[in-house]
Amino acid sequence: MADLALRKTAFADRATLARRLQDFGVYAGVAVLLLFNLLFTDHFFSVENFRTQAVQVAPVLIVALGMALAIGSEGIDLSVGAVMALATSLISLYLGYGPWLALLVALLGGAVVGLVNGLLIAVVGVQPIVATLALMVGGRGIALVMLPQLKDVRDGGMGELGSGELAGIPYLALIAAALAVLMGFMMRRTTFGRQLLAIGDSRPAAQLAGLPVRRVLIVVYVCSGLLAATAGFLSTARLQASDPSSLGNLMELSAITAVVVGGTPLTGGRVRVGGTVAGAVLIQLLTATLIKHDLASSWTQIAQAVVIVLAVYAARERGKR
Repeated sequence: MADLALRKTAFADRATLARRLQDFGVYAGVAVLLLFNLLFTDHFFSVENFRTQAVQVAPVLIVALGMALAIGSEGIDLSVGAVMALATSLISLYLGYGPWLALLVALLGGAVVGLVNGLLIAVVGVQPIVATLALMVGGRGIALVMLPQLKDVRDGGMGELGSGELAGIPYLALIAAALAVLMGFMMRRTTFGRQLLAIGDSRPAAQLAGLPVRRVLIVVYVCSGLLAATAGFLSTARLQASDPSSLGNLMELSAITAVVVGGTPLTGGRVRVGGTVAGAVLIQLLTATLIKHDLASSWTQIAQAVVIVLAVYAARERGKR
């Protein structure tokens, strides 16, 4: 009996540790990286460097917010990188009519991809990974057909958006922060947010309860497409160039990493917006740290893989309790 009690205590302690790791591990990781760079990285703590990091993390964070919605509904969206490529191609084609029209067309393209994803998943019944994988391949192909090669994008308004700042904070970072606040409000204070979590927790139970499962899932993927298109527009504004062959490459992996590391479980039913923000910051700091210490980009990918495994393990241990 004593042996059994000790085993139960050890199991409870391990579950508690896993829960705390999932809830707060990402913030501890950010703190550790900041401390490491404070001690061992020259010129890391400078206004210019932090501005650079904020600009670079903004598109990843915006895409990750949409990915968090998809994962929270027990799905996934692998087409986000292709949507960014599609957006930059559309911007190049329509910029001559003005940046606002180019933005609207890019957002429309993202919404259409999201709508197709949503219909395939919610109505046809295709698995999310299969449906969005098809759009991942097909979307980038369409983008390359429209714009086969890199093209300079010269527009004063877009240039100001990509490189400008307000009170020392880049516009891109402000936009990403505003979208994160809006997403947090939507998940905590709206009926849509509660319905999404209920569907992610148990779709059959949500259907029995009379929730509009199909409509919510379609809106989820449309939102993901819109956010990815927004990230594509902002990235194009920052780079002052449209390159559908490279823009958004592996963005889906960065977004999934940020979401999972931030504590949103792949099993759905929960969306941690604050954790997603911290996850995106963690990945950006990790990348910047390795670069500043002259390590190859392959080490960044290895480090991200280790972080993902740890995050998924913590979620698995939590699910056992």
